[in-house]
Amino acid sequence: AAAAAAAMSGIRARALYSFESENPEEISIKEDEELLLFHQTSQDGWLEGTNSRGHRGLFPASYVEIVSGGPCSPPGPISTPTPTPGPDPDPDDDDDDWDDWDDASTVADEPDLCASSNGLYPGYPGPRHRPSMAERQDSTAGRPSGRSGAVGKSFNRFSSFVRSGGEAFILGEVPAALRPSETYGVTMGPEGPQWSDNPRPFRCTIEEPTKQTKFKGIKTYISYKLTPSLTNAPVYRRYKHFDWLHNRLLHKFPVVSVPHLPEKQATGRFEDDFIEKRRRRLILWMEHMTSHPVLSQYTGFQHFLTCSDDRAWKQGKRRSERDELVGANSFLTIHTPSEHQDLQRVEERVDLFKAFSKRLDDSVLQLSNVAAELCRKHAGGFRKEFQKLGNAFSSISQAFEMDQPHLAVSLNRAISITGRTYEAIGELFAQQPKNDLFHMLDMLSLYQGLLSNFPDIIHVQKGAFAKVKDSQRMSEEGKMDQEQVDGIKQRCRVVGFALQAEMNHFHKRRIIDFKHMMQSYLQQQILFYQRISQHLEQTLHLYDTL
Repeated sequence: AAAAAAAMSGIRARALYSFESENPEEISIKEDEELLLFHQTSQDGWLEGTNSRGHRGLFPASYVEIVSGGPCSPPGPISTPTPTPGPDPDPDDDDDDWDDWDDASTVADEPDLCASSNGLYPGYPGPRHRPSMAERQDSTAGRPSGRSGAVGKSFNRFSSFVRSGGEAFILGEVPAALRPSETYGVTMGPEGPQWSDNPRPFRCTIEEPTKQTKFKGIKTYISYKLTPSLTNAPVYRRYKHFDWLHNRLLHKFPVVSVPHLPEKQATGRFEDDFIEKRRRRLILWMEHMTSHPVLSQYTGFQHFLTCSDDRAWKQGKRRSERDELVGANSFLTIHTPSEHQDLQRVEERVDLFKAFSKRLDDSVLQLSNVAAELCRKHAGGFRKEFQKLGNAFSSISQAFEMDQPHLAVSLNRAISITGRTYEAIGELFAQQPKNDLFHMLDMLSLYQGLLSNFPDIIHVQKGAFAKVKDSQRMSEEGKMDQEQVDGIKQRCRVVGFALQAEMNHFHKRRIIDFKHMMQSYLQQQILFYQRISQHLEQTLHLYDTL
């Protein structure tokens, strides 16, 4: 019936990327799979439809493209309802809708003190802000436009090289009079180019996610308490504030792998399990933000962490949105060292990193799937098997009690307690993922997002190299003077230094994070099996006195 209803809509789509469902309302889709949509308009970034197997549910709108529309809907991009100003009277309105900004409530109200709930949750969906990492075409269609002395622009105006502003910067199309008010340095370290350290390093805690209401209880949202060590003064932020900041960072730093925020969820946004999962993942996100030498110095980020006044918040928000040093102009803020870098050597190093990051992305996805499946087994299969074993032991004890002439009270009691011990072990298995596997999956989710950024970042560098080669060819043909060629090389050098600095920062954080992840997992596993061993030893001693 669902497939028939979708077929009647006449809207067909194709999956651009694979998506694995992890909530009952969602369905899995595979890359290049044909889909039938119920509506062409997305709701909060989600579409409803059926896959080729006839399953009906939700999937991210950004993962699909329209192939053919219904009678009144020609093929084209998926549309999203235009937000209207003012409060939304719908009590189920998504509090995460960052672009429906209410300036009267940009700084979250300070909540009343109340306890937040922690608990288990069944699913761990991967990052949904962007598709998972995929190979992009690295070639850039830079060809001479026929105008003497100028390298032609790329034909693909939607490539990351163009959208990031990298092409405009390489071709020298940034305003000559623009003087950057901020700089981010690159220095030469033992492993090559690296970002200059933040002269004022800091940390920030995230605590007390608390449910709040506005418009007399019509709209509900979650407020998070942030306390940066810069001021040690708490501020309160909603998820939409994090989302606004994330979007500013994406516009501001085209060659930085900005960590993804925890994913949105179509349903269950206010359930304790989801709130706790989001809090943990926001903590990881914040750790990566504060440890990044560039992102941590961004004035918009500092404003986000320290401003507690409504009026000042609005002024700082608008100042960030009017920032001219974004896109192509953002490359003007990067200060590079004087050391010579062979462009061919840089390209080889980038190619090695590309192959490494693709392999790591595949491995992270593999481990994430295995860990998620293990979580389900802990809560389901393992728990049930130990409960069954415990019930079987209890049944033996009950059978023994029926033989009153030969009743062995101590033995019966020991066997009965053995049954309860194995039932308790089953509960330990069910609870264990929150101590180890959940934290592992949090880290893997973060790295899935970080790795998915690099194809676009690398594409910027590849496009820059292509322009250098075009300029060299034009110089050999006498169509461009050496001064222009040198300018393109110099600007390509800036992109190359920045990308290598970002690669080295990623390696540095990767070593720290995966060491901590593995140590924490093994430590928790040891404690887990020690608890099981203690239960079994205590039960075994009951038989020593028989």
